[in-house]
Amino acid sequence: MIRVLLVDDQPLIRSGFRALLEAEDDIEVVAEAATGAQGVDQARTHLPDIALIDVQMPEMDGIEATKRIAADPSLTNTQVVILTNYGLDEYVFHALKAGAAGFLVKDVQPEDFLHAVRVAARGDALLAPSITRRLIDRYVSQPPHPDQSLEHLTNREREAVTLVARGLSNDEIAATMVISPFTAKTHVNRAMTKLHARDRAQLVVIAYESGLVVPQTSERG
Repeated sequence: MIRVLLVDDQPLIRSGFRALLEAEDDIEVVAEAATGAQGVDQARTHLPDIALIDVQMPEMDGIEATKRIAADPSLTNTQVVILTNYGLDEYVFHALKAGAAGFLVKDVQPEDFLHAVRVAARGDALLAPSITRRLIDRYVSQPPHPDQSLEHLTNREREAVTLVARGLSNDEIAATMVISPFTAKTHVNRAMTKLHARDRAQLVVIAYESGLVVPQTSERG
């Protein structure tokens, strides 16, 4: 059962998401909150697998709430997915830097929304296609910032990180590298540990910021 926390200042939005989620046999909404501060408190109380957090709220916005959840040792198993009406570059960038595992616009189709929850619950990074393109465009216009910690990665780990940044799942990475899914997951997890990345989304940020992956308009996403 995937345990979900809903954090949005609009009751109608929360009730719509709740109805959609609770119609699924493998998903349970364990709590709701109307502000970022309440969301952090509810996360600490209920320890959800997924926290769906609106980016713009009173008292504390979704970025700050994400940062606090990501920094809390008791919430290491909670994945944050940011929700917004807009696919704005700054929100994407700061949400991922804060520790969000994914970013979705609210006009996503119901089946895609449910898929997103399940993908995030597996620990995979999640970005809506339109958001991914905007993120890539942002890095196209910025010079890379070499990360010395990349030197500690093995060649296979660097290859795995590159594929994560291009949007591939562990199964797809395994097929590309001609290794087992378990080995692919091991390479990704070791890279996360060496780069001090909380999740795959932060690996994406590191890969682009360091120049390990050069953004191209033809990339997946």
